[in-house]
Amino acid sequence: MATRRPSRGDSTPVGGLDEARLHDVLGYQMAQATIVTAAVFRAEVGQPFGLRPVEYTLLMLVTENPGGSLVRLARALAVTAPNITLWIDRLEARGLVQREQSASDRRVQVLRATAEGAALARLATQRILDAEREALAAHLSAGERAILLELLHKVACARATRGA
Repeated sequence: MATRRPSRGDSTPVGGLDEARLHDVLGYQMAQATIVTAAVFRAEVGQPFGLRPVEYTLLMLVTENPGGSLVRLARALAVTAPNITLWIDRLEARGLVQREQSASDRRVQVLRATAEGAALARLATQRILDAEREALAAHLSAGERAILLELLHKVACARATRGA
């Protein structure tokens, strides 16, 4: 008995396995896409600058939101405050982030990127954006990429309504 060969649209990107109903599972497709974007990150930022994805994310959030707190970062990334503290400690030890006492509440520490941290954040982001565009150019037009980013952001915003 002949087995059905998956069409190009419903087989794994590499290996040619039939995805069957996985083709319609958003989490699965996001995980497959993450394989591509994680490779770009490792090549462009991870290896050259010694940053892990979480460190890059925290550095960018601190750079874009000066004066923010550890608690806000933890809430934004859905992790515990002790975990955020650990990662911020690492960034601070590298001279990329600094903590200051809040002027309005001396019990609270606020975070700022150092000049070196802000410069690294800008450079790393530009390298990621350029490399992602190049890696995906044969598969996504600029318009499709913009739509994908908007749709993924909408998926992420579902956290607010689901209490996650």
